[in-house]
Amino acid sequence: MRFLESIVVPINRAGLPFVAAFAAVSLLLGAFVAPLGWLGALLTAWCAYFFRDPDRVTPGRPGLMVSPADGVVQAVREAVPPSELEMGEAARIRISIFMNVFDVHVNRVPIAGTVVKIAYQPGRFFNATLDKASEFNERNSIRLLTDDDREVAVVQIAGLIARRIVCTLAEGQEAKTGERLGIIRFGSRVDVYLPAGVNPLVSVGQRMLAGETVIADLVSAEPARHGEIR
Repeated sequence: MRFLESIVVPINRAGLPFVAAFAAVSLLLGAFVAPLGWLGALLTAWCAYFFRDPDRVTPGRPGLMVSPADGVVQAVREAVPPSELEMGEAARIRISIFMNVFDVHVNRVPIAGTVVKIAYQPGRFFNATLDKASEFNERNSIRLLTDDDREVAVVQIAGLIARRIVCTLAEGQEAKTGERLGIIRFGSRVDVYLPAGVNPLVSVGQRMLAGETVIADLVSAEPARHGEIR
């Protein structure tokens, strides 16, 4: 049973219409030209793989922040949170995580807290690996207030081919660490802004698992980590 669970991963509900559409087109094509039907079946399988939604084991100790996305840390630098979140002009440490088309695209809450504000901002569709994507691309920004009154921002950013950002949270909601917060369809990026005075515990190039990889510790004075590729 556990072996099957490791292979047959649930599909996020946001992807079910896409998988169904791929399957329907595949059956239609296969009815007329068999090779096209097989090609459609492969594309349907890829679509189901893209929208996979595996469970994650989230660390339970208070104060730990986890990655909001699967992918690779693209940048760790100081930046001002999106203006629509009204978090002031002071720069904070921003961790940017890039998701390619093979990564799980379900996003998760980095730390428990109250959802103070959610703001959608239309924009461009630059390559999500570019720094200007944080400022100019279409995005959905989330402001969280932790139990000890510290602010965290999570920003879902559309990429070059991403055209739909889904957020399942609501303002006023009490969110749990590692809880699913939404999904971005087809290649994208997620930025997370740490509370003031909190150091990052990840490095550029490091691979993240949403809901599992610890990116910061709000109750630790450990200095920022620096990694090396070996």
